Parts: sequence; C-alpha cells; structure tokens
Amino acid sequence: MVAEKQGNYYMTVAMCSVQAALKWLLFTAMAISVLHPVATDITDMPKFGEPIINVTVPVGREATLMCVVDDLGAYKVAWLRGDTQTILTIASHVITKNHRIGVTHSDHRTWFLHIREMKESDRGWYMCQINTDPMKSQIGYLEVVVPPDILDYPTSTDMVVREGTNVTLRCAATGSPQPSITWRREGGETIPLGNGQEVASVEGPVFNITRVNRLHMGPYLCIASNGVPPTVSKRIMLIVQFPPMIWIQNQLVGAYEGQRITLECHSEAYPKSINYWTKEKGEIIAQGSKYEPVLLDNAYKVHMKLTIRAVGPADFGSYKCVSKNSLGDTDGSIKLYQKAAGAYPSDPLHPGTNKIMDLSDPQQISKQRDLKLTGGNLNDKTLDLLGVSSSSAYVSHCFVPMFLVILVSITWHNTWTIVQTTQNKIRTRS
Repeated sequence: MVAEKQGNYYMTVAMCSVQAALKWLLFTAMAISVLHPVATDITDMPKFGEPIINVTVPVGREATLMCVVDDLGAYKVAWLRGDTQTILTIASHVITKNHRIGVTHSDHRTWFLHIREMKESDRGWYMCQINTDPMKSQIGYLEVVVPPDILDYPTSTDMVVREGTNVTLRCAATGSPQPSITWRREGGETIPLGNGQEVASVEGPVFNITRVNRLHMGPYLCIASNGVPPTVSKRIMLIVQFPPMIWIQNQLVGAYEGQRITLECHSEAYPKSINYWTKEKGEIIAQGSKYEPVLLDNAYKVHMKLTIRAVGPADFGSYKCVSKNSLGDTDGSIKLYQKAAGAYPSDPLHPGTNKIMDLSDPQQISKQRDLKLTGGNLNDKTLDLLGVSSSSAYVSHCFVPMFLVILVSITWHNTWTIVQTTQNKIRTRS
C-alpha cells in the first residue's frame, strides 16, 4: 500500500515538471516569434531611416529620443539602456518599472522614447533595437546639464580682517558642465592688485589678496556660470579694520575779527570712529550759537568741519580734530591766527559778518574806489583808509550824472572868472 502511494506521488511530480517544461517552451517560442520573426524575403528586412540624434536636456525637464525605422513590417522596436542593457520598452509596451519612461510612435515608423523629470542618473547611451536575425541596433547619447549651484560650506562667508594681512576668498560650485567662477565687486568698482594694477574681475574659485588694505573693503560677488541658466552668485562682505588716521590740508589758517571761518579735517577709521573738536586746553567744542561742528561720513571716511560764525579775539589759537575707535586714536592740530587788515562791508550771504580787505592788495583798493564812484555804500573806516570823504559815500548812484554836471559848471565858472580878472589887470597896467 505504501509503495503504491509513493508511485502515485512520483508520477504527479513528473507530470508537473512536464507541464512546466511545456509552458517554458511555449513562452520561449512566443518570445522568439516576437523578437525574431521569420522573414519571407530579404527585401522585407527593416532598416534604420536615420541616425539617432544626441539630445541635451536640463535636469528636471523631459527628454525625447527618436528612432526612425523603414519597412518595419512584423518586426518590433525596443529601447534599451546602452550601459546596462536594461530593456525599457518593446513596441508600444513599457517594460521597465520606472514610471518616468514612456514610448510613442508615428505610423510604426518613428519611435519616441520619453523620459520625464530628468535626473543626472539618466545621462548616458540609449539603444534602439530591431528584433531581426541578426539583431540591428543604433545608439544615441542623452546629456543631462545642471545649472550651477554655489555650495555654502566650502564657500567663504563675510570676513573681518586687520589691514596688512593676507586674505583668501573661496567659492565652490557644482553643476554640469563644471561652472566657472568670476569675482567682481558688487558696486562695479575695480579691484586693486598688489602690483598697483586694477582689474574689473578675477577668475577662479580662489581669490587671494596680499596685504589687504582699506581700498579692498566692501562687498564682493562670487559668480558661478556654466552656460545653463540661471547664473548664480553669492555676496561676501570683506571688512578691513584699521586705527584712525587724520589728514589736514591747511594746518595754519588766518582770519580777521568778525570773519566767518571753517576749519577742516579728514579722518579714516574702521570700526567707525568717534570724531570731535577741542580747543587748546582740551575742552570739547559743542554745537552752539558761535560754533557749528559738522561730520560728513562715507563708509570709513569722515570729513570734519568746524565753522566759527564770527571770529573774536578769544577764538585765535590752536584747535584739534580728534578721531577714536576700538583700535586706537589720533588727532590733528590747526592754528588759527589773526590777520591785520581792514574790513569789507557786510557779506550779503552771511549778514552780520564782514568781508575782509587786504590793504596791501592794490586791486582791492581800486575796487573800493570804483565802488565809491558808482554810489556803493562803504563804512566810514574803509572810506578813511581809502582817503575818501565819508559824506561823499552817500551820493546815490542815480544822482551821479547831476553831480558831474554841477561840478563841470562850477569848474567852468571859476576858470572864466580867473580869465576875466587877468584881462582886467592887463588893461589897467596898459
């Protein structure tokens, strides 16, 4: 009984094996009929109508490869990855599980392989294959380009350095093709080089500055480009620190009593400095009715002005412009001395002040005399210095012609009287 059951078991296993073998043979025959159908005539063999055109597509877009086959007949067209020989499509059917792959055709002649949402991994060779015997195939290349992207970690960030040190700015970028790096100043200013030259831009991922100075300070742009839009850039701020320095154009300034005068200093410092004016004994000069300190700053530069509205005897002496920051301090001195000279009439631009006339200047004296003759108003002091009667200064411009007529008439009358008197004396003697 046991032997009978064992015999039935082995017979069942054998039948199942035979059925599996028959199914495999049937599947193989079907595949062969699909991939290698028998041609009845050599003239019916399909052939490629044109080569596959290589395609370049930006990442994220859709790529389409085209394969043209003439006289396809009952044969099938398949698309494969060239490097791995992975079958992507056969005829109108997608074989791969990649949902981004698609296939279409036009009248069974032009076959299109579609790859959506391109990735860099899709780059490579693709094969269009016809299931003839022997098999016919041709390949085309799919290039995936990637716009540039600047990497945050290897790329320099904002830098604060001391003047005179060496600085290295770095910019790292990825992309396909590999991006090129250009350095420019954000405002378009030229970049000073160590040899005294100035350039508009510097090429390369590394930008070295030897002995950096204040002229290098400001924002720079690291620009990455590879022909695939968009071009990208990163802003890097270079801050150069240095102690204050002061320049004074005129350290000796002369003024007259009553004159309005302005003293000037130029300061440079970073971090930004505290700037103020002091007098000889060190007292700080504050804004008031007499003094007007003004600061005009531009980046690390400060233009210091101190205006004395009307110079008095106590205002002559030394003044200091002081500049301080966390790295140090400095000052510059200006000597204000008194000039000995006469005074001009009131300045119409600054009422209450006097213009000054230098009595050693013949041109100024000539101008004052001309002013008297044209009816201008001069003060008594100036008229006395010029040798002109103060009463004559009140002659108005509009009465000058009348005055001249009277003067000529009086002169003519006196001359005529002298002539008549002389003639009478001669007659009496005779």
